[in-house]
Amino acid sequence: MDIRVAAYAVITDDDGRILLAHWNEGGRSGWTLPGGGLDPGEDPEGAARREVHEETGYEVVLDGLIGVDSRVIPLAHRLTPDASGPLHALRIVYRATVTGGHLRNEADGSTDRAEWFPLESVHALHRVKLVDVGLRFAGIDRPAAAS
Repeated sequence: MDIRVAAYAVITDDDGRILLAHWNEGGRSGWTLPGGGLDPGEDPEGAARREVHEETGYEVVLDGLIGVDSRVIPLAHRLTPDASGPLHALRIVYRATVTGGHLRNEADGSTDRAEWFPLESVHALHRVKLVDVGLRFAGIDRPAAAS
């Protein structure tokens, strides 16, 4: 079994919006929390800040760890064609606040754009389950089931 450790951020603003990144990889796509995999030896907090900046253009301060999600993805659902077994995804989720930068889309990454969405519209988005997990960890009313 492979393991992937990643760090993500739930970022909301004073206008009741959430910042999401559009993941687009391996023929699958959906809105997700900004974040991603840790580099070897990288601190999870540093990874969360780096990934948010790469995917959205924003600099953030982390307001605290809000949860850790553990999920096993069966081999049949893996995106890596040469995978030989399931993937254990360990996802570390922080609350974060934007402190600088400007909204921009990632170039040459697994996300192709970033946008702010009113929280009440999240339920209508084609999103990954991690969005609902992050909202639950943050104590924000969870939208309807993700696709």
